[in-house]
Amino acid sequence: MATVLKAQQKNADRAAKQDGKGKKRALEFDDEDSDEAMEDVKPKKQSRPNGKGEAQLVKRNKQRVLMLSSRGVTSRMRHLMKDLECLLPHTKKDSKLDVKSQLYLLPELADLNNCNNCLFFEARRHEDLYMWAVKTPNGPSIRLHVQNIHTMDELKMTGNCLKGSRGLLSFDAAFDQDEHWRLTKELFTHIFGVPPGARRSKPFIDHILSFSILDGKIWFRNFQIMEKDPLQPEGPPTMSLIEIGPRFVLTPIKIFEGAFNGAVVYRNEEFIAPAKIRRAGPHTKMDRYRKKLFAAKERDERKVARALPEDEFSVPNVFG
Repeated sequence: MATVLKAQQKNADRAAKQDGKGKKRALEFDDEDSDEAMEDVKPKKQSRPNGKGEAQLVKRNKQRVLMLSSRGVTSRMRHLMKDLECLLPHTKKDSKLDVKSQLYLLPELADLNNCNNCLFFEARRHEDLYMWAVKTPNGPSIRLHVQNIHTMDELKMTGNCLKGSRGLLSFDAAFDQDEHWRLTKELFTHIFGVPPGARRSKPFIDHILSFSILDGKIWFRNFQIMEKDPLQPEGPPTMSLIEIGPRFVLTPIKIFEGAFNGAVVYRNEEFIAPAKIRRAGPHTKMDRYRKKLFAAKERDERKVARALPEDEFSVPNVFG
């Protein structure tokens, strides 16, 4: 009888041990499932194998641009903004800014729109257009004067490209000569370079955005990439460029350390405000009028000095 009781006790202890192991295994399985669920919730980073066979993390290019203008823009300025919006599908438009003196609000506005770049077009006196190219929220920022604006509808070029396609950026070799040009090139790369996978963008590259430096100014052009000659569609493939538009010229004025403020890193000493040039116009006309009056006065004085005295044989005395 004792041996039977001992055998039953051993069987009960063995069953209890097996039940404990089963509970531990069940808990382990539950922990693994929760870890897998947490891994699904965490954002996945893209990895790319390198030459050594190891996975290398790849950083995504997340550039978004906030585009807006101030009050007082003309139709030509508005059409230029529309053309740039078509060329840059990663931009977000916002309503016009009422007060030009409160530019410190723009970094906060860009943060609310989830943008890390800003293009602000500032209109002055309904004639002059200035463009702010800013890296928000910490800067730097560049203020440029926009001249010689020609929109797509105005030019009516034969070139064409897909709306929303990504464009190549072509910079002049002069951008690598000075520090302020290198900074401008880096900032333009962030703003005008459409990142892959951006919203409203197409996975095609069919145009080139060209930035050239001439006479201390930046000349912007947009060209279509043609792989075949339109006159010979069945001929051999030949690469050519056809201009699309728009066109404009940028004159850098100042480069600030922060976003819309901060210390002045670069100042263009050769730049003269267009308002000063227009103000000097009436003065030049006034100077011409003064010179004309002075010449007439000198002519009258010479006429009086060259007059001959009257004698007895003069016409009034003979026939008087």
